[in-house]
Amino acid sequence: MAQKELRATPCAETFVLVMLKIKTPKSGKARREIEKRAPKLVENGKKTLILQGTKTSNVLNAVLTEIYQLKKGSAVRYTRKNENIRPFESGGETSLEFFSLKTDCSLFVGFGSHSKKRPDNLVIGRTYDHHIYDLIEVGVENFKSMESFTYDKKLAPKVGSKPFIAFIGEGFESIDELKHLKEVLFDLLRGEAVENLNLAGLDHAYICTAVSSNRVFFTHCALRLKKSGTIVPRMELVEVGPSMDLVVRRHRLPNDSIRKGAMKTAKDQPKKKVKNVGQDVIQGKVGKIYVPDQQVGSVALPNKAKGLKRERREAKMKPNEGGAPKKQKEDSE
Repeated sequence: MAQKELRATPCAETFVLVMLKIKTPKSGKARREIEKRAPKLVENGKKTLILQGTKTSNVLNAVLTEIYQLKKGSAVRYTRKNENIRPFESGGETSLEFFSLKTDCSLFVGFGSHSKKRPDNLVIGRTYDHHIYDLIEVGVENFKSMESFTYDKKLAPKVGSKPFIAFIGEGFESIDELKHLKEVLFDLLRGEAVENLNLAGLDHAYICTAVSSNRVFFTHCALRLKKSGTIVPRMELVEVGPSMDLVVRRHRLPNDSIRKGAMKTAKDQPKKKVKNVGQDVIQGKVGKIYVPDQQVGSVALPNKAKGLKRERREAKMKPNEGGAPKKQKEDSE
């Protein structure tokens, strides 16, 4: 949008309203970057913004570090403290929305804060059009880092691989807070949406178990493929960390107007009709080909056609049918 600027003239105490022009990108790199951030029918994978609050603990710093490692390649982390960010308070989300617009992140994890009232507090949320969509606040308990687990390092998950995500417990279907937590965690952990998967690329799984009405046990496991005697291999889970208990404290659902805008989808455009192509139940796709009349009589034939040599000989023999044939030319020698 065009910005407005007030300038004072040196002659009098009057102000002149100056409209600033919108600057268009001149280089190809800037143009491509703007096109990446433009709205699309099929959106790209969601990036995650990880940042800290005014005060954090050692446990919370370790949690944010390991979440960043799990999301490596699709996450941006800020390590400085942010005093002006308070997502649940009115006006406290302005800086958070600015960071979301700057980094082009639609998820933010880890507004981490620590206080006596809410120790090891973690706020997870989503944005729509770089505005706060929904929020959920959880407390971290019984945290175990990746370094505390011993396993074969060959089983370590690879960066960018697709995970299995399992939500175990009836609470994810009946309790509103756990329903909301399930949606947010699924968006956070699933990565980029794909149509086809290679079974060999599935090397880890996230398991979320509803222990009570407000507590969820989260753990991260690697998958070990073994022979089963069939085409489908047998899978074993090896815990590689991190693992923690997430205790739901507060949550805020999106407004109806924001939800309506976020759920809007593009209408299916009717396919352009292709001429002379139809569909058949048995034969499938059937096409029609129109061939013009072949005027064979008017086609020019070559002079040295073998089929005409006999006719020429007969034509030469007709005037000498009653007499003797012409004598062949004798050699001069």
